[in-house]
Amino acid sequence: MNAFQQLREAIAATLDIPPEMVRETTTQKDLAKWDSLAHVNLMVALESTFDLMLEVEDFEKLTSVPAILEHLKRHGIE
Repeated sequence: MNAFQQLREAIAATLDIPPEMVRETTTQKDLAKWDSLAHVNLMVALESTFDLMLEVEDFEKLTSVPAILEHLKRHGIE
């Protein structure tokens, strides 16, 4: 499973939405359930799914699938 597939599953599980709703171009604004509380829960899910530690400063930057994938890539996860 590649990084996008894992990310799609993590977002879908966290937001309780079908994985098909998460595309490689999805942003926080595209999904009504991706509110501020869900965003924090998603950051925790990312840490667990990808075995990494996110800094609080990263949270505000990781508001789209492309931004998250780029962050993961910088940490060697593709």
